[in-house]
Amino acid sequence: MTKTRSRRKHNTPEIKNLIIVSDMHIGSRLGLFPSGYKMPLDDGGAYTASRLQRVTWSWWKEFWNEWVPQVTRDEPYAVVLNGDIVDGGAHHGNTVHISANMEDQVELALHVLEPIAARASRLYVVRGTEVHGGISGHVEESIARQLNAAPDRDGKFSRWRLRLRLGYGLIDIAHHIGTTGSMAYETSAIHKELEQIYADAARWGEEPPDVVVRSHRHTCAETRIRIYKRRHGARAQGFATSCTTAGWQLATPFAYRVAGARRMRPQFGGTLVRCGDEEVYTRHWVRSIEPAPIEEVRL
Repeated sequence: MTKTRSRRKHNTPEIKNLIIVSDMHIGSRLGLFPSGYKMPLDDGGAYTASRLQRVTWSWWKEFWNEWVPQVTRDEPYAVVLNGDIVDGGAHHGNTVHISANMEDQVELALHVLEPIAARASRLYVVRGTEVHGGISGHVEESIARQLNAAPDRDGKFSRWRLRLRLGYGLIDIAHHIGTTGSMAYETSAIHKELEQIYADAARWGEEPPDVVVRSHRHTCAETRIRIYKRRHGARAQGFATSCTTAGWQLATPFAYRVAGARRMRPQFGGTLVRCGDEEVYTRHWVRSIEPAPIEEVRL
């Protein structure tokens, strides 16, 4: 995990667009895997994408090649990889690894993500769950370093939380958020997160964020609250937004064992945060696999 990839300059002009993707779980037979690619295995064989992985890979290409240029208006954009890039080692009774060798998973992740990093004016990596990204996120740190992600002030190429200035807006990004199996409470955790962040900012005299982004759930949801902030030296009315991002992993055996998770259809996609002329706003691109067909019982 010591290979160094091509270096990208970070002295870029002001960027108004931020693209966030998460939960690729590369290295899982249910995670993101490129069509047409043969991954060598230790037993001398090779792994190729399943039928559904070919579907999700076509969505990955559509997302980056069609949607992203459209919503960014062909302007420069930064990218955040918001955790769970690879599937990791043994966890949750996992039986769906392509390879349990983490070197294989890292190389596959670099194969998938290097073209994305090359397009981005700036790349950030946020660490996800330790069972996937390694203790203290060391696997995601290795991937971030090899992709030449923007380092923090301590020289680390990945972090647990990212507070990012986007134009005049402030964006707060982390991987984890509470989960629920009920659509009635889908926005409860992200709404509480937003309110708590604003309460803490008021308590400590800090600037509150315009947008809070979390991942981990593999589903997209959004909530907003009305706020007053200073814009260009004047007090202005607007909204603060909190959202979760879709993922890039098909339903796992673990999900089917969890009562709430097995009722939630996994979603695939990503999120734009843009600093517009009047407000900082979000847009989401989301797809979902069709459910299994209904089977009839016949005599």
